[in-house]
Amino acid sequence: MLTQSVSLFTHGPELWPSLLALLLSALAVMGTPGPSTLSVTAVGAAFGLRRSVPYVLGINLGTISVLLAVAAGIVTMLMSMPRLAPFLLAASLAYILYLAYRIATAPPLAGPVAGEAAGRAPAFLGGYLLGIANPKAYLAISAVFAGSSLPVGDPLLEALAKLAILSLLIVAIHTVWLLAGVSLSRLLRDPLASRLLNIAFAVILLVTIFWGAFG
Repeated sequence: MLTQSVSLFTHGPELWPSLLALLLSALAVMGTPGPSTLSVTAVGAAFGLRRSVPYVLGINLGTISVLLAVAAGIVTMLMSMPRLAPFLLAASLAYILYLAYRIATAPPLAGPVAGEAAGRAPAFLGGYLLGIANPKAYLAISAVFAGSSLPVGDPLLEALAKLAILSLLIVAIHTVWLLAGVSLSRLLRDPLASRLLNIAFAVILLVTIFWGAFG
């Protein structure tokens, strides 16, 4: 195993272009706006950084669970079951509708009901469920994982390397989208701006998921 681990870093010119291609393709496919990334931004803007952490942890672990399922070949097996895809889609749409409502009705962060907002912030479980029910996650991760290769010689070592790289990238992508939302939270101190921006985020979230599902 030590020899295999060392070989991962000793392929010189062969490894780094493949690694760069993996990172760029993953960023292009997984980092673009989608149900999970937009929901993280919207939650960050509506509820602030501290209140959003449990939800984002759930999204991260849910998406990494999808990555593990892809790597293990479980997704291919599950997608061969014709009744599963509509179930995942329905679950994702139901939670997105609920989340959009929560975001659209969130009070200003510094308003008189800010204490209530803390109790209503989306929780870890909601983020995890959206992570594993997000249709884009299955398509994007499957495309990146199957469509990339690292010239390390050992298929197991290659799979483990891709798992580690993509897991870190999942966390980094959602962190960036969260911080983008938090940076907008200053606007949400004003009641009118808060309501308008929260409604805008909710509408964008709904349009994104329904466009992806039926567009």
